[in-house]
Amino acid sequence: MATPATRLSKGARREQLLDAALTIVRTRGADGLTLVTLAEAAGVSRPIVYDHFGTRAGLLIALYRQLDDRHRAALDEALKTAEPTVAATARVMSAAYFACSTDIPEFAALSAALKGNPEMEAIQHDLLNDYTTAMATALAPYSELPPKSLKLRCIGLLGAAEALATELTHNRTTPRLATSALTDLITGNL
Repeated sequence: MATPATRLSKGARREQLLDAALTIVRTRGADGLTLVTLAEAAGVSRPIVYDHFGTRAGLLIALYRQLDDRHRAALDEALKTAEPTVAATARVMSAAYFACSTDIPEFAALSAALKGNPEMEAIQHDLLNDYTTAMATALAPYSELPPKSLKLRCIGLLGAAEALATELTHNRTTPRLATSALTDLITGNL
C-alpha cells in the first residue's frame, strides 16, 4: 500500500489501477478480474478500488474505455501519416484496426464479460458512433456519398473489420491479408 510520502493523485492512482487490471486480464482472463483481485495486485486497500470503480462492471467498463482511447489515439496518429489518397487512407485505417486486434486482444474478453450489461451496450453504441464518425471524416474527401450514407457504410465496414479481426485472432489469416481485404472493402464502398 502507498505510504503518505508516495501517495498518488486520484488520476495517477486510477491509471495505476487500470494498468494492473489490464495485467490481470492478460494473465488470468476477464473472469480473473474482480475488485478484490485488483486491490491485491495493485497493493492497495479494497476501499480504494471501490472508490474508483464502484462495481466489477464499472471496472471492466473503465478498462474497456481506456483501451478504446488507446486504439483511437493510434488511429488518429496513423491517419496523420497517411498520404492524401483513398488507398493510403484505407490502408492506414485497416492496419491500425488490426494492430489493435493483435496488440489489445483484451477488447474481446472485456466485451464478452460485459455482454448484456445495459450500461456497456450504451457505451459500445457511443464508441461505435465516435469511431464511424472518425472513419467517415477521414474518408469524406474521397467519396461523393452523402454524409449519412457514408457513415452507414462505415458501420458496415466495421462489421466486416470485426469479422476479419476474429479470423486474425484465431490465426486463420495474417495481418497483411486482413489489412489488404479491409482496404479493398473500404475503397470499393466509397
